[in-house]
This record gives sequence, C-alpha cells and structure tokens, in this order.
Amino acid sequence: MVYNHDNCLNSKKAFVNLCRLCINFCPHQAISVYRELDAKRCTECGICMAVCPSDGFVYRNSDKLYDYIKNSEKIVLSCPQAIPAGHEIPCLGILDRDLWMTLMLYAREKELTIFTGVCAECPDKKACGTSVQIFKEVHDTWKDHPPIWIKVASDDGNCESAIRETMSEQTQNERKGWRDIGREKFEAMLPGITSGETYLIPKTRQFLGETWKSRKSGFEVLPIPALTVSESCTNCGECSVICPQGALTKKENKEQLALIYEPIKCVRCQRCVSICHSKALSMEIKSLSYRLLAGKVLLHQGKRQFCSRCGKQVFDSLEPPLCIACALDFKGQDSTGAYHQR
Repeated sequence: MVYNHDNCLNSKKAFVNLCRLCINFCPHQAISVYRELDAKRCTECGICMAVCPSDGFVYRNSDKLYDYIKNSEKIVLSCPQAIPAGHEIPCLGILDRDLWMTLMLYAREKELTIFTGVCAECPDKKACGTSVQIFKEVHDTWKDHPPIWIKVASDDGNCESAIRETMSEQTQNERKGWRDIGREKFEAMLPGITSGETYLIPKTRQFLGETWKSRKSGFEVLPIPALTVSESCTNCGECSVICPQGALTKKENKEQLALIYEPIKCVRCQRCVSICHSKALSMEIKSLSYRLLAGKVLLHQGKRQFCSRCGKQVFDSLEPPLCIACALDFKGQDSTGAYHQR
C-alpha cells in the first residue's frame, strides 16, 4: 500500500466531518489518525484502498495488475491463501466498485477466474466480505454483466498442476521473485511507504474509463452512482464550494445559476449531500453512457431569487421571497396570504 497524502480528501479541502473510512474499516486497527501504517498489525488486506474514495491509500503495484489484465489471454487472479495461480493480489479487499466493473468488461472477451482461500478462516475476512458486498451491489444493478468465476482453491502445497494450467512460464518466473520477498523486509519498508503523487481521478476510475472507451465492449450504458438534484434546490451553490474534487461547478449571472456536474471526477464522498440544507441532492444509480461519464452534465438550472424588500439574494421558497432579517419583521399571514408587519 502507498499513502498519497495530497490525494486524501482531508488534505484536498477542509470539512467539518473528516473522512475516516480507512481507519474505521481497517479490521486490524493498523492505521493511525495521521494515516500511518503499523507494520506489526497490517496484513495487506487492502480494505483501506477499496473504501478510500480518492486514492489516499492505493495499491502500489496497481500498474502491474492493470498491465496483466490488459495483456493476458485469460485472466487469473489469486489471493495469498489460494493456489499461486496467475497474478497474486493482496486480497479481494483491494477490488472497489470501479475495478469490479472493469473486470466485468474484460470478462466479455476473456475468461476471468479469481481463486481464493477459505475466506471464513482468513484473518482478512472482513476485507474480503466488504469487497464481495460491493460485487453484489454491482451485480444487482447490472443483471446482464459478463460472468466472473470466483473459486475457493486453498494452497495446500500440492498445486503444481493447477499452477501450470493457469500460468505462463514468464508469469511463474515473475511470481518466484515476489514470493521470495521476506516478510521482515517488507515490514521494515511499511512505515515509510508514502508518496507525493497527486492526481484528481482515482486509478481504478481511470482504468474503467480507459477500458470502456478503448475495448469497444458493446455496453452502451453502465450502472454508475451519480448525483441527482430535486426541485427543492434553492440555487445556493454551496455544494460546488464544498466539493473536494471539483466535480461540481456553478455558472451564474444576475438572473440564473447553473450547476455543472462531471461524474468521472466525483468520488461519491457525498459531502455535497450532507451539507445541502434543502435536501435536494442525493446519490443514485444511473444508467450512464461513456460520453456522460467523461463529460459535463447540466445538473440543475434555476432562477435566482432576491428579497422583495431589501434585494438580497435568498435561498428559501417563501412567497414573497424574503431574507431572514426581513422575514423577522413580519409576524405571519392572514387568511388572504398577505404578510403583516410588526
């Protein structure tokens, strides 16, 4: 794992409720409040990477994994508890929603198998369970996705035939070097594994977009969590100010405000949803084309309202529109709906 400090949402933009997903989900309490890894507790389960929305924590060998997926005739992934076949990943825990969907796109043209050990007996079962739950959520919203075969095949030391069936000679030679790395040496490296690398779009999202665009998968739309807005929006624009990714921007003039949404930048942290005082924003699964995922969407356009007495902009649906100060000068409405001044 690599911790990219500048990619962490807490570093990108201050917010009253700090993101603690990596800390809260870690089953071994191996991550401190300063995002430091405790080498004696960390088991490389990868759950911190799967739940981190912005690549604060990221798999250090992700580029090798993506190259393997792109270039192999058939894709075989295995966890450390399973037979050492294909390409070893730390755990299913590293697979987030975008990476699951990318694997499904490749499964349309390649056989794709994932070997695991007996997850119920593994100390990293919580990480695996979280990733499997993400897989189920994708499966429920994408009923006709290409199949991914997940097979339990524990490494009992007698799996040479299975290895040779699923691995090329080159892959076997690469794996030998990886498996010979001493645990003590890796533990010594862990506390210093940090990176100054900064990028806006998480790597798994980049990989999904690249795959969807270049592979001509035949899928016109995919189920993507995206932001939606209701008619209760008051055009205050606070959501665009609080967005740490710049996925929401506002364009305004004297008369109107337009809210522009870029789904590929959105990491679904839902800060905008939590601060919306009119409860107009929500995150829902939408069938998006690649053009919409990578493009700009006019999410909302509304007429700005101004106080009928002082002329200040207001963000409530009063009739007539009044700012708070002017509203306090009124004591209510009569039966005709007219306001009476105190």
